[in-house]
Amino acid sequence: MDIDVKKKFDAYPKQVKTRLLMIRGSILELSNKDDIGEITETLKWGEPSYITPSGSTVRIDWKPKNPERCSVYFNCKTTLIETFREIYCDTFQFVGNREINVPISGEIPLMELMACISMSLRYHKIKHLPLLGG
Repeated sequence: MDIDVKKKFDAYPKQVKTRLLMIRGSILELSNKDDIGEITETLKWGEPSYITPSGSTVRIDWKPKNPERCSVYFNCKTTLIETFREIYCDTFQFVGNREINVPISGEIPLMELMACISMSLRYHKIKHLPLLGG
């Protein structure tokens, strides 16, 4: 893990860090699936971010003003959130055209969340498909 990314994770409260590291681990596991390839981890806008050569950046973060949830952010200039709303309208809470809220505690629909993240990391390969192939 990049030292700056590690510092960011270490700065989160324990429960938040645990949840975000679980999401991070699942994101990195995607590199072996769905024809995604190598995933680069970095900080963008001070948030852990994940990108592939043929994808759109995914960022994860937590803000003290919303202590009960963390967020997964997607590029607002894509059709990603619009597509996720169509497919997973009863599964996630969406904010605007760039964010999925994830509760800090309790169950999260990880399979569905990873499907969304996978679509983002393959976006330039699948953006021509109906519902991004989802």
